[in-house]
Amino acid sequence: MRAPSGDTPTQPDAGSGVVVPIRAFADGMARLAEVLTPDQRATLGRELAERVLAAAAGYATVVVTSAPEVRAWADAHRVPTIADPGSLDSAAAAGVAWCAAHGLARAIVLHADLPRVTSASVDALARDGGAPVAAIAPCRRGDGTPALSIPAASAASFAFAYGPGSYRRHTAAARAAGLGVRAVRDVALAADLDLPEDLEAEGLVPSSPS
Repeated sequence: MRAPSGDTPTQPDAGSGVVVPIRAFADGMARLAEVLTPDQRATLGRELAERVLAAAAGYATVVVTSAPEVRAWADAHRVPTIADPGSLDSAAAAGVAWCAAHGLARAIVLHADLPRVTSASVDALARDGGAPVAAIAPCRRGDGTPALSIPAASAASFAFAYGPGSYRRHTAAARAAGLGVRAVRDVALAADLDLPEDLEAEGLVPSSPS
C-alpha cells in the first residue's frame, strides 16, 4: 500500500515507507573500482539512485546518509534524510525506525544499485502491509539481499546482517523475530551491482574507462 502523497504521513498503518541507504556518491561502489574510475562510479551511483527514487514514487521515502553530496541530492528531490550511523546494518535499522516513528505499517529497505528496479518491484515488497512477514529478495547469486521489507513494528527485533551470505542470515533473523518469510524472486531486484561481472551482465561497463 502506497503512503499518501504530500507531507510525511503520521497516522498509524498509513502504508509502506522506502528506506534508501546511500553511503556516498563520490567514493561509493568501492568494489567496482577496478573497472570504473571514481568519477564514473559517482555518475553511475547518482543515475541508479534516481531510478530507485522513481520506482519508489508515491511511497514515503527516506535516504540514510551522512555524505554532503547525497544530502544535497536528496534535498533537491525533496526527500528527507537521516544520518548514517556508520554501517549498512545500522543504516537499515535507522530507516526502519524512521518508518515506525512516522506511523507506517511496513518498511522497505531498497539499495541504490538496482538498474532494473521498477514501481512494480517496490509494490511487490509492500504487499504484506503490517502483517508479521518479512519479504526478502535475493540477489542474482542467491547470496546477498538487495531489497527486503519487514513490518515497521519489528524495528527493534529484526537484526540486519548485510554482507556475503546475507540472504540466509536475513531469513534466520526474520524467523528469530517471529516473522514469516516470503521470498521475492524478482529479476529487477536481483540485478544489483556488487561486482564487476554484474556491470557486464547489465551492459554497463564503459567501453574505454579512463
